[in-house]
Amino acid sequence: MTRSRGVPILVGGAIISLFIAVASAAAIDIEPTSATLTPQVLKAIAQVEAEIDRIEAQTVERVTAPPDNQVQQIELLGKVMLYDKELSVNRNEACAFCHMPETGFTGPISELNRTTGAYPGSVRSRYSERKPQTHSYAPLSPVLHYNPGQDDLVGGNFWDMRATGRRIGNPAAEQAEGPPTNPVEMGLTDIACVVYRASQRPYRDLFQKVWGVQAFAIAWPNDVEQVCSRPGPPPVSDSKPVHLSDSDRGRAAATFDQMAQSIAGYEASAEVTAFTSKFDAVMAGKAQFTPDEQAGYALFRGKANCNTCHRDGGPGEDPLFTDFTASNIGTPANPQLPYYLEDKPDALNYTANPVGRSFIDGGVGSFLIKGHPLSEPSVPDARWLPLAPKTNGRFQVPTLRNVDKRPDPDFVKAYGHNGYFKSLKEIVHFYNTRDVLQRCQPNDPGEGTACWPAPESTANMNTKTVGNLGLTDAEENQLVSFMQTLTDGYMSRD
Repeated sequence: MTRSRGVPILVGGAIISLFIAVASAAAIDIEPTSATLTPQVLKAIAQVEAEIDRIEAQTVERVTAPPDNQVQQIELLGKVMLYDKELSVNRNEACAFCHMPETGFTGPISELNRTTGAYPGSVRSRYSERKPQTHSYAPLSPVLHYNPGQDDLVGGNFWDMRATGRRIGNPAAEQAEGPPTNPVEMGLTDIACVVYRASQRPYRDLFQKVWGVQAFAIAWPNDVEQVCSRPGPPPVSDSKPVHLSDSDRGRAAATFDQMAQSIAGYEASAEVTAFTSKFDAVMAGKAQFTPDEQAGYALFRGKANCNTCHRDGGPGEDPLFTDFTASNIGTPANPQLPYYLEDKPDALNYTANPVGRSFIDGGVGSFLIKGHPLSEPSVPDARWLPLAPKTNGRFQVPTLRNVDKRPDPDFVKAYGHNGYFKSLKEIVHFYNTRDVLQRCQPNDPGEGTACWPAPESTANMNTKTVGNLGLTDAEENQLVSFMQTLTDGYMSRD
């Protein structure tokens, strides 16, 4: 197949349709063509926004008569905040915009998954460099730590593990703290703006009931509305533009942590982290695999090497289908990422990606060396800096639970840190043949079938369990069949 497509995005406040052609990982050609955003994308965005509004309204109704149990109250708070668009700079983007239940709490817009992989932020001309990860099962990741027996880092959240959990003891909570002040995501300029916006919302009373009346007892400056309406990042000379007293700044920081802990509480709830897949039913003796699913599971644990990293459980382990380490599988660059175009000041004089098409995502290694320029809920531990060379180019091993969850068979999901792969079958074929097929030439019509592009980065590339698995086409399909049994909702929890 040829990976040359028309990609509609917003750049510099204008709607532009881009024609993007891949040449190689080192040469990414991006050429503008027409000036229309396809009706298909607009319709899909409107549908997702309407569903977010519907879920938020239902959840706000529950807030007026909350459960008596404090744990359930925290989960309810987390849910209502996850669907709250007011927590973004332009009041137009909830966390859930990139994490909806019908896709396993990852990207819910098929056309964006098929093209850009990344999603637009509250400032619609800005895009991240990565595809959204799933929220489901993320709270079960341990605090990021170095395991000397494995000689490896284990745990954390985000593709680059930067939500370490070492500051507040919860990687999922620290992950929730990243997007609100990320300029290419929800875009607020100060964590105090997140707290201020929450203080104006219908769930204020429940929040104070759970976390204490001091949560919003903050003397807000007269210009707080104006400051919080300006998209981030803040000026270098004024990194905390909501000017608070030291005590109020400390209170805002504590409340921000509590908001994040509430969101993590919801993500850990049975509504998100459910363990209700067919796989779970089979393990409980309540269902049986089909012959293809059973054959796929045998391949998963054997010839295909999947279980090496995507652990299906063992003594003392839940079957989470990740080992919480990081790996470089050799994913090609995704030339359809709008992030490559963000190399010039936008209408607000912000440049997200100064290096433009030269950008190479260094994953965990980049985080250890220099943090993350857009979103850093946890600062890197300087003692881990010697690990940077061996983690460069590596990305967290994602859970395979809900890996194929989607609202209908025609819905496209993206895979890989940058969304390069557009189907589960495609990424399985890549694992199987990365080192067997030849390197693609520019605009090669055989891309994905007769050849693969060069990796975005060859640093620390996994050559032990990826690249030449010797699977037949039928065996690839059996692997896919097995992984489809990991979709939640097959059985109830009752």
